[in-house]
Amino acid sequence: MTTGGKAVARTSSGPASPWARGAVAVAAGALPALAFPAPSLWWLAYGALVPWLLLVRSAGTGRRAALDGWLGGAGFMIAVHHWLWSSLHVFIVVLALLLGALWAPWGWLVHRLLGGVPSGRSAAAALVLVPCGWLMAELARSWEYLGGPWGLLGASQWQVGPALRLASLGGVWLVSAVVVAVNTALAVLIAVPRARMPACAALALVAAGTTGAWRWAPVPGGDGETVRVAVVQPGVIVGAQARFDRGEALTRTLAGRGVDLVVWGESSVGFDLTSRPDIAQRLAALAQDVGADVLVNVDARRADGRGISKTSVLIGPDGPVGESYDKMRLVPFGEYIPLRSVLGWVTSVGKAAGEDRRRGDHQVIMDTGDLRIGPLVCFESAFPDMSRNLAGKGAQLLVAQSSTSSFQDSWAPAQHASLAALRAAESWRPMVHATLTGITAVYDARGRQIGPRLGTSRSTAAVYDIPLADGRSPYDRYGDWVVKLAVLLLAVAAAYEVAVRRSARRSG
Repeated sequence: MTTGGKAVARTSSGPASPWARGAVAVAAGALPALAFPAPSLWWLAYGALVPWLLLVRSAGTGRRAALDGWLGGAGFMIAVHHWLWSSLHVFIVVLALLLGALWAPWGWLVHRLLGGVPSGRSAAAALVLVPCGWLMAELARSWEYLGGPWGLLGASQWQVGPALRLASLGGVWLVSAVVVAVNTALAVLIAVPRARMPACAALALVAAGTTGAWRWAPVPGGDGETVRVAVVQPGVIVGAQARFDRGEALTRTLAGRGVDLVVWGESSVGFDLTSRPDIAQRLAALAQDVGADVLVNVDARRADGRGISKTSVLIGPDGPVGESYDKMRLVPFGEYIPLRSVLGWVTSVGKAAGEDRRRGDHQVIMDTGDLRIGPLVCFESAFPDMSRNLAGKGAQLLVAQSSTSSFQDSWAPAQHASLAALRAAESWRPMVHATLTGITAVYDARGRQIGPRLGTSRSTAAVYDIPLADGRSPYDRYGDWVVKLAVLLLAVAAAYEVAVRRSARRSG
């Protein structure tokens, strides 16, 4: 820009207009969404953050960098959850702006370490602290009341063998940290010539560490025992009775196939079994005919007046077996409205829950006599701690019952089915992702897919032979050590910054 006919150096680079810069920030933040299903351009994740990082570091002030982080975070949230538009409409923008604010501190941190002409020491620190800052944003928005851990960056690597091995060591958090570290190193290589040596060293360290984990990290054990599980996927059928009848008919085709367990999807039974003994009797007869217990999911108003819940129930030839499981972590706005007295108006602009579902208060292990099952319902397969807890309680098989009937033609079914691969790898337990509608998929204890998927257009029953595994994964043993280490490193860096500033004031 010029003033008085003379050139004046800009204090920042990038788009001159604040509005244009904001639009670029939103687009840059949205780019990593292409690494997730359905596009599944997993390799893109290792460079998708670079434009966003370069934009943030070019900001003229820390405040502008924080705004770039905020807008980029909002863009990422909208892109990863764009399929919610049909349910939430314009309110999805409000939610994205709310959650995007979690990336504002990350934007400030990137600018603090890489803005202007950073020293080699500052750039080297960025290679460690920028991934830590990203994990803090992911951790905060993973709180169930803020939407839960759907779309964590590391989840984009669900089909990459070395990434799944990393997940067994440090969960999806370790995978996210590695992906962000690679992006940060690439940004430093491009924008900070004096720090190319530490950037190259960081890339080499990541490559060596990932290769080492792939080759030498422990793997789940097992004695070759397998279990035969059948999954019943009716497809999109309107009406609770018609849906039940279709599930019943598909299950009858499994008689004589030697299955050990039959799994129905979420909301597969639309009647309370205590008030509809005829439905309970039909399910028990199915278990008798097939020769295996049937795991169903009841989505109905309880006869005892305690509202509506989504309840997993194991049915044997004599009726319900053991304790049922009530879904604990509900989908915000889909199954309940946070602060309904304030946000209840959302029901007038979308398909938000007209009534809050009843929430369970503890997880349950179900026992068929030969197999211990850890049930999860739909959205709960996104939470690493829930599958870890079930594995710790002795579950041999994780089962997620889901339904994506509202989002059949979107990216949601593929995104949802991919999460089970990560949960299996993290916990060293095979996992069945069984859908009423959507995509059904089964994974072994290393997160590798078993057999074919059942796509959104299928209405069928399929049988999978699943190898069981034993032992406890490092992630199961040590928990979220990656997140704790990130918190520690950020705290040390903050303490160092404070000490330096105090020293500067004393010497000044």
